[in-house]
Amino acid sequence: MYDCQLYLVTPPVLDPAAFAPDLARALDAGPVAAVQLRLKDVSDDAILRAIDTLRPVAQERDVAFILNDRPDLARRSGCDGAHVGGEDTDAAASRALLGDELQLGVSCYDSRDLAMRAGEAGADYVAFGAFFPSPSKETEIRASVELLTWWSAMMELPVVTIGGITPENCAPLVRAGADFLAVISAVWSHPEGPAAGVRAMNAAIDAA
Repeated sequence: MYDCQLYLVTPPVLDPAAFAPDLARALDAGPVAAVQLRLKDVSDDAILRAIDTLRPVAQERDVAFILNDRPDLARRSGCDGAHVGGEDTDAAASRALLGDELQLGVSCYDSRDLAMRAGEAGADYVAFGAFFPSPSKETEIRASVELLTWWSAMMELPVVTIGGITPENCAPLVRAGADFLAVISAVWSHPEGPAAGVRAMNAAIDAA
C-alpha cells in the first residue's frame, strides 16, 4: 500500500482572483495534501494579496497552504507553513521563524547531505528533484529513483518529489516510496483543465 498524495504547486505567475476558481475546481476534484504558493519576482504586497485570496480556498477544504521561500510572510499571514530552498535559506533559521506549529519543507535537490541536515534542523519534509525535465523550471539537477528508494528505506521524514512529474511517468516514484508528488504543469496545463489534471494524477498514483 502506497500512501502517496498529491502536492500542488501554483504557476509562478498568476492573477489571484482569476486563479482562485481554478484552484477550487482542482481541490474539489480529488484528494490533495497541500498547495504551495510559488510566485516569482513579485512584491511582498502582491504575495500577501495572493495569500489572502487563495489561502481560504485551500484551508476551507482542509488542504495545507504552504508559502514558497518566505517563512517570515508565511508566519504573518496565516499560512500552514513554508517551503525553502536548501541552498538559499537556512533551514534552522526558517524553523525558528515558523515556530513549532507551522510546517517547514526544504528543497534538497539530489543531495543526501542536504536532506539529512534539513532533517536535523527541524524540517517536516524534504523535497528531491527534478526527476524529469520540467516545463516550468529550468534545472540542471536530476535526482535518481535510487536516492528516493534509499531515503524511504532509511529515513522516517516524509519526502516530496518534484520536477516534470506526470501521470505517465510517476509510477516509479510512487513505488520507490514518495510520500508526495509535487506537480505544476500536469494539473494547471492539463488540456481539459485543472480538475481533470488532479483526477489523472490521482488515478495514476492509485494505479502505481
